[in-house]
Amino acid sequence: MNKIKIQELSTPGCSHCAAAKKTLESEIKPNFPNVEIEYVDMLSEEGQKIVQQYGIMSSPGIVVNGELFSMGGLDKDKLIEKIKALG
Repeated sequence: MNKIKIQELSTPGCSHCAAAKKTLESEIKPNFPNVEIEYVDMLSEEGQKIVQQYGIMSSPGIVVNGELFSMGGLDKDKLIEKIKALG
């Protein structure tokens, strides 16, 4: 299986971000051991670089293997499809 890296960019107090993190922790991590998840604060220096690089306008921003996947929410089913296609 190929290694897959997911970056979740979030802002403090964001309910969509909390929901995305919960999905990543409870649905993705246990079922896809080849997935590495990195959580990045959008307001940090690293977060700002990523936001500018991908033109992320709302949180959470989800980047999969260096490609913008979604922003402003996370569709679990679409993410699982993407992981299976990459894996």
